[in-house]
Amino acid sequence: MKKISQYKVDNGILFSLIILSIISITTIYSTQNLLPNHLDNLYIKQIVWFIIGFGIAYGLMAIGNEYIYRNIWFLYIVGVISLIAILLFAPTINGAQCWFIIPGIGTIQPSEFMKVFLIITLAKVIDEFNEDYSDPTIKDELKFLTKVLVIVGIPIILTFLQPDTGIVIIYLVIAVAMLFVSGIRYGWFLAFLSFAIIFCLIIFGIYSINQELFVDIFGTNLFYRLDRIFAWSSGAGMQLENAITAIGSAGITGHGFNNTPVYFPEPQTDFVFAVFASNYGLVGSIALIGLLIFFNTRIININNKNISNMNKYVIAGIAGMLIYQQIQNIGMTIGLLPITGITLPFISYGGSSTLSYMIMIGIIFNISNQSLRYTN
Repeated sequence: MKKISQYKVDNGILFSLIILSIISITTIYSTQNLLPNHLDNLYIKQIVWFIIGFGIAYGLMAIGNEYIYRNIWFLYIVGVISLIAILLFAPTINGAQCWFIIPGIGTIQPSEFMKVFLIITLAKVIDEFNEDYSDPTIKDELKFLTKVLVIVGIPIILTFLQPDTGIVIIYLVIAVAMLFVSGIRYGWFLAFLSFAIIFCLIIFGIYSINQELFVDIFGTNLFYRLDRIFAWSSGAGMQLENAITAIGSAGITGHGFNNTPVYFPEPQTDFVFAVFASNYGLVGSIALIGLLIFFNTRIININNKNISNMNKYVIAGIAGMLIYQQIQNIGMTIGLLPITGITLPFISYGGSSTLSYMIMIGIIFNISNQSLRYTN
């Protein structure tokens, strides 16, 4: 048996990641003419975040996933405490309490790191359940799902109160993706879907019939979020209209690098795809989507390797989260899906989000390397 270096990584994932980081930095640079003067150096900060992120990813390879897995309950509790602290101490920025302000550095968003903690915690719970029950009964699965509901429900409630609907949806997507590969009966998903449809119908019904009653019951925050959905369905909203105009006017090859002629808010985060599409047109957009598909496929294919069941659950959670965010972000940018404030992973600006994704990359490298560590 010949030992392979513990720092060997999946070259396809690494290559894709380098290209995505370059796209991110250059696209954020192209948003300068759309941003206030005090935000014109965001591309420099994004370079710093990626450098730190790559350092964290390779640092995690030196530590190994086992250490993280052993201490995941501690990390989960730390994540929950940070979400509580946000509600108690964080300032309100743009109508939400989502960020701590760190002088000289910027802001930090605990909910981004909570995504990582939640994926690993759920993977551990699912793995332990399948080890304890080779042929679980409905009662066994109900107890298991109740435990999962508590684990996911705590960060959902705390994040909803900030409010940050986009991250709440991501938590749900992570849970559903991981439960789907957990081996439980698929009837539970049908039951959940039925409950979700009925609940949504009740919410929309009250909103449509009596908006004053809706505000009295659910508050103004949820009213505002539903209002945004209905505004999307009617095609209204300056942000969406201008983003679609910027994309549509780009044509086949785009307006060129650093040339985004139409203004729209949040070009560096929520609507970064509109900036990229405006610069590089249909050809560039197809190339980026193709790169994202290749990147996702390489991550998913890790589950075909000789890895532990827990690692397979972790990959399912990460892949499910990334694919959902990519579809949601690009879909809302071109008007196919409601605007939910979800960013495009590895492309949108953000220190917390970039670092949290790079933590996941370090974990992915470790999982991929698990099957490569020894060879004949």
